Amino acid sequence: MAGPRVVIIGAGVVGAALADELSCRGWTEITIVDQGPLPATGGSSSHAPGLVFQANPSKTMTELARYTVEKLAALDVDGQPCFLQVGGLELATTPERLTELARRHGWLTSWGVEARLVGPDECVALHPLVNRERVLGGLLVPTDGLAKAVLAVEAQIRAARARGVRVLDRHEVLDIRTRADGTTGGDRVTSVVTDRGEIPADVVVCCAGIWGPKVARMVGMSLPLTPLAHQLAWTGPVPALAGQTAEAVRPILRHQDADLYYRDHFERLGIGSYGHRPMPVSADDIAPPDSAGQMPSVLRFTADDFADAWTETRSLLRATRDTKIEEGINGLFSFTTDGMPLLGESPEVKGFWVAEAVWVTHSAGVGRAMAEWLVDGHCSSFDLHECEINRFEPHQLAPAYVRARSCRNFVEVYDILHPLQPPGAPRPLRTSPFHVRQRELGAFFLEASGWERPQWYAANEPLLDRWDIPTPNDWAARMWSPIVGAEALATRESVALYDMTALKRLAVEGPGAAAFLQRLTTSDMDKSVGSVTYTLMLDENGTIRSDITVARLARHRFQVGANGNLDLDWFTRHLPEDGSVAVRDITAGTCCIGLWGPKAREVLQPLADADFSNEGLRYFRARSAHIGAVPVTALRLSYVGELGWELYTSADLGLKLWDTLWEAAQPYGGIAAGRGAFNSLRLEKGYRAFGTDMTYEHDPYEAGVGFAVKREKGDFIGRAALERRAADVRRRLTCLTIDDPSAVVMGKEPVYEGDRPVGYVTSAAYGYTIGKGIAYAWLPVELSTPGRALDIGYFDRRIAAVVAEEPLFDPAMRRLRGLSGDAR
Repeated sequence: MAGPRVVIIGAGVVGAALADELSCRGWTEITIVDQGPLPATGGSSSHAPGLVFQANPSKTMTELARYTVEKLAALDVDGQPCFLQVGGLELATTPERLTELARRHGWLTSWGVEARLVGPDECVALHPLVNRERVLGGLLVPTDGLAKAVLAVEAQIRAARARGVRVLDRHEVLDIRTRADGTTGGDRVTSVVTDRGEIPADVVVCCAGIWGPKVARMVGMSLPLTPLAHQLAWTGPVPALAGQTAEAVRPILRHQDADLYYRDHFERLGIGSYGHRPMPVSADDIAPPDSAGQMPSVLRFTADDFADAWTETRSLLRATRDTKIEEGINGLFSFTTDGMPLLGESPEVKGFWVAEAVWVTHSAGVGRAMAEWLVDGHCSSFDLHECEINRFEPHQLAPAYVRARSCRNFVEVYDILHPLQPPGAPRPLRTSPFHVRQRELGAFFLEASGWERPQWYAANEPLLDRWDIPTPNDWAARMWSPIVGAEALATRESVALYDMTALKRLAVEGPGAAAFLQRLTTSDMDKSVGSVTYTLMLDENGTIRSDITVARLARHRFQVGANGNLDLDWFTRHLPEDGSVAVRDITAGTCCIGLWGPKAREVLQPLADADFSNEGLRYFRARSAHIGAVPVTALRLSYVGELGWELYTSADLGLKLWDTLWEAAQPYGGIAAGRGAFNSLRLEKGYRAFGTDMTYEHDPYEAGVGFAVKREKGDFIGRAALERRAADVRRRLTCLTIDDPSAVVMGKEPVYEGDRPVGYVTSAAYGYTIGKGIAYAWLPVELSTPGRALDIGYFDRRIAAVVAEEPLFDPAMRRLRGLSGDAR
């Protein structure tokens, strides 16, 4: 036997895939435990209809689905295939949906999945039951199909067993035992207690699906997952399908305008609906296998909730008028607050991992990702930053929040969602001390990590008399106002206040703090007090874990501008055992104003008790000062490419700081500006955003941030792997410009060289200073030469774009350094 002792709780499609993938990598001291009988244990896998559609706005989710398709298509059980590759067809019955299908086709092209848009006649040819009069067009993905979930469980369990994996069905997990871990200060798993005995364990992976919250609670972990009932019904024999001897011969269908999907089943049809009211269930209320009816994850079918779905089905698929609904279920599936899986290790209990909220569509991919993560210490096949369990802020784990947002995700699962569309209730949750003033200025708020963050201010509408702001296309004009452009130009001309409170702030303190940061980052952290450093954190494979800004405020005290809770989790996991370093999240107790623009010094200096001249506080330096009566920590840096400072103070003094700066800025035409202007200005300067422009799958040299790697410093996490990557850059994050002012793209669109897709857009906006659209895109290195003409696929259009030298604005950094001269 090899590897640590692993217990996988749950033998559905995820647990089976993980056992198979782990044992493939040489770990064989593995036990799978499930309370139900194999291979249909009674969880969601046992009743799942099995439709696998790969289209997803998330590159990661599409790649997880693609691997699942490839793996299951190669598996069988005694000659029975585990995947029926009949293709997937998404239908449009409204002009809005037809436009949306073009956007979805763009995603698939960006992520490398074959797909094509088809007309209404071809939709009918592909699926003759479809009513030609109702359909405007469709999206065909030939590699989609039907996963036979129970067979997939059986096939992967057999393979794992052949390598020595032990499988224990009909074993109910009662508890997970832990002991104090002397190295981390937390706990560590030691065993899993079942109703048939105790199983020693070094690693426990919760793949319990709808029971996940109950299992996680055994180690004190709050799992943001809600089981919700989803209706699945089966017709009687459909005369038009009479004589069909194969289980499925037509593409699986999605009719998202009505929240419906369909699949063949010999002479019958399966119909799934998301169009009914949300039906959340507590994991504690799900019946155990022995006392459940059909199975624990299957609840009584509520026919009234299905009435509208059946009416719509008989209109779209008219052949169903000759049959009736013979049976149905309300089947339980896992939903999360943001629609993404929950993957990773508990922050409190070493060795307790979760692979939860994973549907059949992504199951084998998640199995591979988790196996790589466990065996290698990182996942090399997929970028998992959207899926990591520790991404959530504390308020996002509140039961009321989890339930409300999970139900909303159920309602919106097939909706056309704009990329900037904010989530619904509960809002507002987190408000900065400036919120009252922002409301007085008519702020239009979007949400960032629960914070209400202004996108623009209605009070700035008079600025439109000064500038002619181009109007983008209809899609880009949603969640947008021409005021965004006016705020950007006003920032460049005078001065603006930006609310930066939503930026995660960490305090890193103690005698070992400098050495700790040296180990975790790519830059030299052992610099003088008052230094500010932009740096990277890497994974063991040399790819970017995050980019952060570190200010040394005292010999043993640093302030870190981070990207979110995953950075806090990363820091915490790497704390030295000797207690010489402490890390605290100080975000909630502090606030930040970005005061930026060529007039920023004229506003700030008369208020300050310290020297804010170029000589008094140089670029990328920090100092303490008083602004009026308010003590602040001032960092001289700017993400909009203008002279200015990030000004931090405690939350109780935030409103006073705002009012002080606001009053002083008025004689100079100062304004408050929102995130829309911020995004335009940062792209003009070429500043990257982690999670959008660069992720776990990219290294610094590809992403254009190699300057933050100081190879002359000592060792740091990921250095050895990065050295191997440095000489082999094959792709590059590249700046494109677009001349057509109406052709503003939004991100995730495919980039073409002629008819060949070659990459995809990350961030995009209109550059109001330079008078062009801006799109950053991942491209092969040979296509990233300035001047090269390319096209961006935007819905059903091709938009001409040109590779540009970056940065587009102030390449000599004269504005940032407070020097005179035109920077354009």
